[in-house]
Amino acid sequence: MSARTKVYEDKMTKTLASLERDLMTIRAGRANPHVLDKITVDYYGSPTPLQSVANVSVPEARMIQIQPWEAKMVKQIVKAIQMSDLGINPSDDGHVIRLIFPELTEERRKQLVKEVRKMGEQAKVACRNIRRDGNDMLKKLKKASEVSEDEIKDDEEALQKTTDKFIKKVDEAVDAKTKELMTI
Repeated sequence: MSARTKVYEDKMTKTLASLERDLMTIRAGRANPHVLDKITVDYYGSPTPLQSVANVSVPEARMIQIQPWEAKMVKQIVKAIQMSDLGINPSDDGHVIRLIFPELTEERRKQLVKEVRKMGEQAKVACRNIRRDGNDMLKKLKKASEVSEDEIKDDEEALQKTTDKFIKKVDEAVDAKTKELMTI
C-alpha cells in the first residue's frame, strides 16, 4: 500500500469506528452504559456529556445507576434522559437515578436488527465512496502522467483489497450486534 492510498484506508478505519460507536448505543435488553454516550446535560450553561457530571454504573444486568457528583444535577439529568430517544423513564430518590431496562419484545428486537443492518449498509456505502474517491485521484494522476501505469494498477488493487477488508469488518460488526439483539 502506497502513501497515496494510505489516506483512504485511514478514512475507512474512521468509518468503521463510527459504526462501532453507533452500535454500542443501541440497547439490547441488557444495561449498557454506552447507551448514555450521546446524552448531554446543561452544566452551568454548557452542554456536557452525562459521564462528565456523574458516576455511571451497572449494579444489575438490566439496571444502570447514575450518581451525580452534585445533588442539584439530579433533576437536569432526569430531564436530559427523558428528552433523549432512549425510551426509558428514569426513577430517582433525590440522590441516585436508576434506569430499569425492560426485556425487549420480539417485535422490538426485529426493529432494532433492521436499524443495525441499515447502519451497516450506510457504513459499506461510505467505504465504497471512499474507494471511488481514491480511484478518481488515481485516474487524475494517470492522466497527468505523474505516476507509472503499473503503480496505478497496484494502488487500485490495494484500494480494492482494503475496501473488501473493511466491508467484511462491517459485516462482522453487524452480525455480532444482530446476534446480541436476538439472544434472549
